[in-house]
Amino acid sequence: MDITYDIHGNTRLASAGIKLRCKLVKVVMTRFAAVTALCALLTITSIQDPHAGVAAQDGVVVEPVSAFAKVENRIGAVPLGSTTDAELVARERDTLAPKERRNGESFEFQAEVSRLMDIIINSLYSNKDIFLRELVSNASDALDKIRFLSLMDKTLLSDGKDAELDIHIKVDKKENVLSIRDNGVGMTKEDLIKNLGTVAKSGTSSFLDQIQSGGDLNLIGQFGVGFYSVYLIADYVEVISKQDDDKQYIWESSADGSFSISEDTENEPLGRGTDIRIHLKENAAEYAAEGKLRELVQKYCQFINFPIYLWVGKEIEDPVEEDKDTAIGKGTSAENLEDKKEETEDEPDREEEPKTKPVKRTEWNWEYLNNMKAIWLRNPKDITPEEYNSFYHSLTKDFSEDDPLAWTHFNAEGDVEFKAVLFIPSKASQELFDDYYTNTPQLKLYIRRIFTSDGIDELLPKYLAFLKGIVDSDTLPINVSREMLQQLSSLKTLKKKVVRKALDMIKRIMDDDPDEIISEDEDGLEDNEEEQTNEKKGKYAVFWKEYGNFIKMGVLDDSANRKRLAKLIRFQSSKSGEKLASFDQYVARMKPDQSHIYFMTGQDKNQLKNSPLLEKLLKNEYEVIYFVDPLDEYVMQHLTEYEDKVFQDASKDSLKILGKEGKVKMKKAAKMYKKLTRWWKDLLAGESIGFVKVSARLANTPAVVVTSRTGWSSNMERVVLAQALVDPSKVSQMKSKRILEINPRHPIIRMLLQKVTEDPADEVAHRVAVLIYETALLESGFTLNNAKTFAEQIHSLMKLVLDVDPNAQVEEEEDEVDLKDDDSELNNFELEGTGENDNGAGNISDPEPVNMLTEHFEDIETRVASDFGRNAPPSNDVVGEDDVKRQIFKEASQIFKPDSEQSLNDEL
Repeated sequence: MDITYDIHGNTRLASAGIKLRCKLVKVVMTRFAAVTALCALLTITSIQDPHAGVAAQDGVVVEPVSAFAKVENRIGAVPLGSTTDAELVARERDTLAPKERRNGESFEFQAEVSRLMDIIINSLYSNKDIFLRELVSNASDALDKIRFLSLMDKTLLSDGKDAELDIHIKVDKKENVLSIRDNGVGMTKEDLIKNLGTVAKSGTSSFLDQIQSGGDLNLIGQFGVGFYSVYLIADYVEVISKQDDDKQYIWESSADGSFSISEDTENEPLGRGTDIRIHLKENAAEYAAEGKLRELVQKYCQFINFPIYLWVGKEIEDPVEEDKDTAIGKGTSAENLEDKKEETEDEPDREEEPKTKPVKRTEWNWEYLNNMKAIWLRNPKDITPEEYNSFYHSLTKDFSEDDPLAWTHFNAEGDVEFKAVLFIPSKASQELFDDYYTNTPQLKLYIRRIFTSDGIDELLPKYLAFLKGIVDSDTLPINVSREMLQQLSSLKTLKKKVVRKALDMIKRIMDDDPDEIISEDEDGLEDNEEEQTNEKKGKYAVFWKEYGNFIKMGVLDDSANRKRLAKLIRFQSSKSGEKLASFDQYVARMKPDQSHIYFMTGQDKNQLKNSPLLEKLLKNEYEVIYFVDPLDEYVMQHLTEYEDKVFQDASKDSLKILGKEGKVKMKKAAKMYKKLTRWWKDLLAGESIGFVKVSARLANTPAVVVTSRTGWSSNMERVVLAQALVDPSKVSQMKSKRILEINPRHPIIRMLLQKVTEDPADEVAHRVAVLIYETALLESGFTLNNAKTFAEQIHSLMKLVLDVDPNAQVEEEEDEVDLKDDDSELNNFELEGTGENDNGAGNISDPEPVNMLTEHFEDIETRVASDFGRNAPPSNDVVGEDDVKRQIFKEASQIFKPDSEQSLNDEL
């Protein structure tokens, strides 16, 4: 197996030794081929290269006179904030212009570059921005290597400029050239040939065919193809490189199947390192903008170990003194000058201030881009909470005053080594609840401080999508398409470790909260609370309010961590009061003879607390958990036990609360009521009743309806039917048979047993039995199939209680009263404390008629005044002898009229 290198000389292993097949022309001069060799030589020298600037005249090659401008020894060697002379940009522009060197040695790429470029553009990279990440990553590798080599040979990094390891990015907008330069290890001529001339292993065709057919891409990163992403935006690329042990060379190619290498005699010596000059395509002009480059560096390379500088220009104005002759020429008259001269002679001590004008110029500086430090590389003991909070706000772009609820900082070792910092935001964003299954993790993945992605689904499970932070690994392979990292098996190992650390962080919030102390002694619990600080008190309740549903979804989705997640679940119970309780607290309060954890699901706590299904449990002081969230139904289907205690749904048939003596009594009761239960089952044959039996769970209620152990509860039926796209016909198929449980000690049940024993066909017994069943359905949380029939049964009982004739009919409705023809309704008013004028000549002087109406006749007022508001004619149409009554009518009708009629008939 051979060893190959990437663009900066870093060793990489290829599975089938990568070798460069160089096409060398060997001219064997013999006496039989002299003429052929001469023709070939003339043909080569007559080729005109559009980039070379060489003119061919009559077969004679004329070498152009070229004095290449020299740049400074090191672009960017000047410290931050420095400037260059005004001619530097122009001189470098000439140097950066594309030229194919005539004396360069030409080679052909080993791989089929045209097919490779097609794959790079259409398959390996999802956007063009990736090129900068790849090139900066390569530059960082080169700097890492020279720093490593300097540990063995300290002379490699002297005390001068070469000791400053950094990366510089520069743009020549006029020539449309982007330059990325580092002072890393550099490459020799042989390195340039091997690293940039070989893009895939031998057998390239099979490799490319596998990729195009959707094969495994996990090994792409081993072949150094990352450099070729530059051709996403470039027509022509030059790579100038210098290693300490070799000369400076130029590698150049247009990705047309060949490249050339020549000794660099035209550019200023680099000293050491590599300078990649990218001649941008016409459709890639955006990458010549300083703002775009700054954005890409801060996105992908913000935490890289080495400083990254960008060459930026800033327009400033300098005050320049105006020439006196120029000032005169701008319209200053001779008379004004004489006046100013006389004023100056009168004031000999006053100095004349020179006039200035602003002149714009552009100042070029190196801007430091990646000034944010990688906090995860430091020891957690050395980092203060304020630094973590500041890093969180900077990382998440959350500039509110809310600090994270918690964080964890850890290093993981083993098959996959990485460092991570995870945060829990204090509030859940609304986007998390919009669509659970489309949420992507909000963790940012870095590989050797190079940003890779923030949307890898395999990095975190969906139920932890609310976490924010970073994961930085040095052992994950740097794949060409880092978006495809989720296909790696090593990423699954990383995911498992991150999930466990995240759950430990949540558990730590719970453990530090005084409200979460597990104690059977409530007084002792209060004492412990008084000793704790209030800083962490109630913190876990805040977390559960924001992210409780995500933990429940974890119980459904993550079977491997289900036990850990169960410890995090919170609920209210019959003994927790208004506080939240945990399963650990429930187990600590269990009765000595209790072997089950009792729970029930419903719409709210009050409904569950008053449910007849819990009568015996609560009477015997068993603690019952109240689950009121629709999601709890699904959660409890996945949780079967906790700490060897089996969960028991109190609304199911399998409830076990009796001891040995209780079971004996129940057998006797079942035998006694055997005839009634059979009769009742036959009576309800069309009501989906499985069977009727004697109940052990009831205390004061005559009967309840439950479901089988594996069937849907009443609450589950309600939740399913409430879904938007549910098919009711299929839901009815999923319902289990219902079970009617009767209370053998209840007087109604005893009397019903007596009637059925005497006459099974008794009509009263039939009606009472059906009514008891329908009432039990409602109390147990089910819905009635025919509410009308149930209402009629209730009305019949009301008639019986009120001694109303069962055959009595409803009275016919009377005709509506026409107020225009009959004012008898008005005559029904009996006003107290109001004088009447018998002769009809008086008028009301007291403006209180409406008050009298509300004080003395509240019931009559609402009915009559409402009728007035609907049917009243205009006030002037009412004719009567009683002025007082007419005035009351007027005031009442004004109050109850619509707003549009308020202005009508202001006077009677």
